Amino acid sequence: MPKDETSPYEALERIFHEPNRLAIMSALCAADEGLPFTGLRDACGLTDGNLSRHLKALDAAGVLRIKKVFVDAKPRTTVALSKKGLRRFSEYLDALNDVLAAAQAAMPVETTPAAMPLGRRARA
Repeated sequence: MPKDETSPYEALERIFHEPNRLAIMSALCAADEGLPFTGLRDACGLTDGNLSRHLKALDAAGVLRIKKVFVDAKPRTTVALSKKGLRRFSEYLDALNDVLAAAQAAMPVETTPAAMPLGRRARA
């Protein structure tokens, strides 16, 4: 598909489009103070190593704040979205919604539930 400046695909940032990173960013959106590494790992169903790899990529993109401290001689890592990260992820979600709405609009009428918003359909 050719890309043009008005294409909604242009705003789909690859950094967020990977399923595990989408899960990480989504979990962090609901946590104003951030999440401890272990809480984020469990919320996303990832291994320590897998979460670390994704956090490095997201941190390199400047969308996270990672705070490391020692508590009772044990390391504690807390991960939160940066303001830039929250803004960029919100823009990504808007673009994703546009892409999904366009896909839904292009579907034959008999395959789409009538008058039901995209995010409110029952899952099959």
